Parts: sequence; C-alpha cells; structure tokens
Amino acid sequence: MVYITRKENFCAAHKLSIDKWTDAKNQQTFGKCANKNWHGHNYELIVTVKGIPDKETGFVMDLSQLSRIIQRQIIRKVDHKNFNLDVGFMKGIMPTTENITVSIFNELKKYLKKAKLHSVRLVETGKNSVEYFGEQKFSKIQ
Repeated sequence: MVYITRKENFCAAHKLSIDKWTDAKNQQTFGKCANKNWHGHNYELIVTVKGIPDKETGFVMDLSQLSRIIQRQIIRKVDHKNFNLDVGFMKGIMPTTENITVSIFNELKKYLKKAKLHSVRLVETGKNSVEYFGEQKFSKIQ
C-alpha cells in the first residue's frame, strides 16, 4: 500500500457556542472561540489517500486530480466562508475543528474512485490540528 498526500489552504470563520447556554457559560467553556462577532483561521488541509500504484502510470492517484477534487468539493465551499452560516455540509453541526475534519473526510470520500481516503488532517493554528482516519462512524456529529 502506498500513501500520497496533498495540502491545500483556506480561510474561514466560525463561532463555538450553544444557544441555550448563557454568554458566560459559553465564554467559560469555549473561551475566545465563543466571540459573539466570530473569529477566523488560516487553515491547512492535508488529505492522504492510499492504494496500489497503477502498473502503467505508477500513480496511486494523479495528485493534480486529487487537488481538483479537494478544490471543487471542499475549498470552494469553505474558503472565506462562515462554518456556522455558509457551509452546507456543516449545517446543524457544532463547527469544532474535530467536527469540521470529520465532515470534510465524509465529503471527500464520496468523490474518490480508485484511491481510498486514508486521512484528513486539519491544521487550525500552529499549535492545534485534528486528524481523522474514518475509523469511527458517527450517526450525527454534534
């Protein structure tokens, strides 16, 4: 099995809060991420696929094709958008980095044919990132 990776970047905003909670409880639980005026990140999206290299081309998957899939199915939908308000595949889901990563994984796996999606890693800051391998099935991400 051979693993290949593509990195893409996007900028997006979000806010972590639970409507039924008080502002104080949201602030206590989510800190700066509960800012009532939102906040944003310059994300790095790292997608790894796996497979057996094609005997003729030597590719597990053409990386430019993988980039086009990521751009079309993810980046165009999230770049300079608000995860809470603008991103269809995040509707009704708390936009934690964990939930965003799982949702991106679930979106991308629909569009891969020969190569299998191995992992999605989302770097939110230089100190924070989440990686998901698809091993856990979530009935509904909250």
